[in-house]
Amino acid sequence: MQTTNVFLLFFIFPISLEGCCEENHKKKTTGLQQNIHQHYRAVEGEMFMMPCLKSVSQVVWSRTGEQNERLSFDCGSKFLAEAKHSGNYTCLTWSLLSSGSKLSLHLQVVEKNSLGCQSEESSVILVMFRGGVVDCPGINCSDNTDVIWYKDNKYVSEQPRESWEKNGQLHLEQVKEKDTGQYFCDRKIIEQGVKWIFRRAVHVTAIPYVKPSTPKIHYPTDNTREEVELGQSHTLECVVHFPFELKVVAVVQWYVHYGGNMENMTRLHMKEQRMENLTRAEFKVTGRVVVTPQHLNHRYTCIASNSVGKTNVTIQLKRKMKVILPSLCGPIVSLLLVAGLGIILHIRWLEVQLIYRSHFQHGKHNGDEKEFDVFLSYVGSPPSAEVEGVFTMSPKEAACSSSMDLLNSEEGKATQRPEVQLPHVLEDQWGYRLCLLERDVLPGGAYTNDVVLAIQRSQMLICLLSADYLSNNNAVFVLESGVQALLQNSSLKLLLIWTSRASSLIQPDPPLPTLVQRALKVLPSMDWTSGKTAGVSSNFWRSLRKAMPNHRVAGVSHAGPLDCLTKTSVTEFSEFV
Repeated sequence: MQTTNVFLLFFIFPISLEGCCEENHKKKTTGLQQNIHQHYRAVEGEMFMMPCLKSVSQVVWSRTGEQNERLSFDCGSKFLAEAKHSGNYTCLTWSLLSSGSKLSLHLQVVEKNSLGCQSEESSVILVMFRGGVVDCPGINCSDNTDVIWYKDNKYVSEQPRESWEKNGQLHLEQVKEKDTGQYFCDRKIIEQGVKWIFRRAVHVTAIPYVKPSTPKIHYPTDNTREEVELGQSHTLECVVHFPFELKVVAVVQWYVHYGGNMENMTRLHMKEQRMENLTRAEFKVTGRVVVTPQHLNHRYTCIASNSVGKTNVTIQLKRKMKVILPSLCGPIVSLLLVAGLGIILHIRWLEVQLIYRSHFQHGKHNGDEKEFDVFLSYVGSPPSAEVEGVFTMSPKEAACSSSMDLLNSEEGKATQRPEVQLPHVLEDQWGYRLCLLERDVLPGGAYTNDVVLAIQRSQMLICLLSADYLSNNNAVFVLESGVQALLQNSSLKLLLIWTSRASSLIQPDPPLPTLVQRALKVLPSMDWTSGKTAGVSSNFWRSLRKAMPNHRVAGVSHAGPLDCLTKTSVTEFSEFV
């Protein structure tokens, strides 16, 4: 039933239940007397704290009236006072409702310029571990020095620290770091019979003791030379660090010495002077001035001073080197790079084509279009004197003769030569179909046509290079034809096997064609490992197996012992038996 009466009261009196009040204070107590309308005054742009009711918690002040914006503030809340905050505020609490009391206040926010006298600063810096005095702003504008001080929403006189109030001033016996914060002072004034409480804010900052010293100029350093363009405006900047002082006297100024005469100084008009706090014990001042030098004879001095002394630095100007057509540097460099790359490609275009076709373009056509897997080109080593009359057959014939046990011990050594062992491994063991000129090309035809046709009908050309090979015109023709075919037909794969790298250092007679000389430097190559049999899994044979064509041609057939003698007369064979 009691709760119902409360809600009916809210309907009859359209005022908020939220509010905040102060108790009546006498000298050291604060608050609002019940059924009394209090008047508070604040300064626009300063911090203001809503008064509190000491005996009531969790209450709110609410503005009443016909204002468009309804404002509510918690007890003890601080905000930057603005003109829109002016108005009447009411506070209702359960204890006031039960007693039928009503508390209200009128807040007036005034402009600082309308105070009528010079007001003290609203911020104070105190040195720690020393005594400090805080003045209530505007105390000199009134004869009433009866002032009550608060820190946040508590009386300073009730806080556990040694302090006292005298003539409107707050005296702190020993300043501590915790004294930093927002303070408020209440001063009573009477205007036209109305009692006002004028609440002002003061921000106190406690800083450690700093030994007095002269300022330090961090930029520029003495005898610095700054680059300028004659006839163009230039900004001189002076950055100075000052120690904190209770009475801040920080001055930064630029001077000019005409003709370099250090005694003839003229003060320059400062464009800007900006202050910035670095730490609690140090702050920075930056002074700037704009000059338009017509020559380089003058010198400029920055002088920084405080209550302790002065510091200065002097600088000179030097002509700034102009960059001619800086916007063209980038395109010119790019053009030179492109031109250089084009020249290199033009000179080495043949090598580029060979590298590209050897590593990326081979084997693009179907292997069914070819008749041979490998065209093997080599020049046989000269036979020894002991077997000169006998060992004049082709490598395939040598393999056949070996199968018939017709070779003596010297001929067994001959089978270890690459021109004998390679055909045996590639064709008999790995199953590739080889094209050998002395075996697969009928005699009596045009040699050049036979070579070109054999290369065209093969997937791969392998050349066994040696000093004898590079000195043999027919063998060099095969290699040159293979290089030309590689440049024209991307399906051919070309591999060089050096039987001896020393042979590459010998200049053959006649000299090699230019095309062959350039191709030998970039074509894929391998080094023959002598004395290695096909059954041994050496690096050479593994590498060779990877380099072979991926697909074999159809219809592979191996020659029998008698087929090896297609180019040997029956008479020679009978005599040999």
